Amino acid sequence: MTIASDPKMIPQSGLLSAEANEAAALAAFGGVLTVDLDAIIANWRKLEKTAVPAECSAVIKADAYGCGAAQVARALHKAGCKTFFVATIEEARKVRAAVPEPTIYVLGGYFQNTGEHYAQINCRPVIGDLNELAEWDVFCRRTGWNGGAAIHIDTGMNRLGLTLAEAQAIIPRINAGDHGITLVMSHLVSAEQLNSPVNAKQLAAFRGIASEFSGVPAALANSSGIFLGAPFQFDLVRPGAALYGVNPTPEADNPMQPVVDLKARIVQIRNIERGESVGYGGTWTARRPTKLAIIAVGYADGYFRAASSNDGTRGAEVIVAGKRCPVAGRVSMDLIAIDITDLPPNAARRGHMVTLIGEGITVDELAHHFGTIGYEVLTSLGQRYARVYKGGNVEEPLTLPSSAQAAEQPPVEQPASPPPLPS
Repeated sequence: MTIASDPKMIPQSGLLSAEANEAAALAAFGGVLTVDLDAIIANWRKLEKTAVPAECSAVIKADAYGCGAAQVARALHKAGCKTFFVATIEEARKVRAAVPEPTIYVLGGYFQNTGEHYAQINCRPVIGDLNELAEWDVFCRRTGWNGGAAIHIDTGMNRLGLTLAEAQAIIPRINAGDHGITLVMSHLVSAEQLNSPVNAKQLAAFRGIASEFSGVPAALANSSGIFLGAPFQFDLVRPGAALYGVNPTPEADNPMQPVVDLKARIVQIRNIERGESVGYGGTWTARRPTKLAIIAVGYADGYFRAASSNDGTRGAEVIVAGKRCPVAGRVSMDLIAIDITDLPPNAARRGHMVTLIGEGITVDELAHHFGTIGYEVLTSLGQRYARVYKGGNVEEPLTLPSSAQAAEQPPVEQPASPPPLPS
């Protein structure tokens, strides 16, 4: 990968190999997030195989759970994924610029006077309220747009969606034909809990109402729901976090491949004496002469303060020179301290990279230390990392943080003009 904005501007004698050019770029950054697109594809294919004959879509909201929506969409579409779900119309716009052909659903609902935005990029709202449905109908009648929409039915989440009674009330519209509804869906509350009675209750409610939407495909299962078995899979499944390596079956081993590798740079090695404290509040005290590595990452980068340690509680660990080493003291905004006393002399030096996710440290393990779930870990990964994409059979450029990217990368090609609205 080359990051030169114009190779002609570099003297021929100074040209670097792609690998050397990339290494030179990465050296300027405190952290590097590597996303394995081949692993995402493998996870999608495993989920697809588990759900056969249902179609396997991909949820790529929140920038594909922090992994890069455009890059993930391109890789998955090339692998055969035909349907994507995002949360907002702006997310849909970015995905459509990356992949012109697939179906894109917007989960966040329909707002009045936004119909033109859906039509311009040919994506579909997920409608979960009768007012939304009325407003969507007005837009479609006024413009002649027939791009389709999904109906979201609430079967127990009590968040978004028509009630069962409201869904029943629109059945005559479905039976009348030419209704423009391309999907009926609901969302599971406790899919990761195999024996939750809520699962069976939601399944029965959704099966009953979906069967009345004659000829309309149905979707219920999220990542964990896929593993509840065939009755939950219907016509289409909607995996999200599992694509990115989060365990969809927390009561069993993770069937997914890890996707992200996160490394950060050592900015200083320092020695402290027994009895000295480390970090804000002085909550961690050295019990022996201690060697510390100070790492260029902190909670501003999505490495949560909850991973801190103190004199009574061990915090998270990182991999330094192939071995696990504990966090020493509080995680601060830009830095963490790591106890590397037990490493061989000179095993870690200023400028070396350590591993925060990868080499056996999973997203789910880090989530445990953060007191949260893998979803939040991934979507919190900060914007100061250089991002490297590998695999996917797609040529993806090295992605630098925004300020550096503006200086290093060529201008982004603008997508083609959207198709006109029907007259």
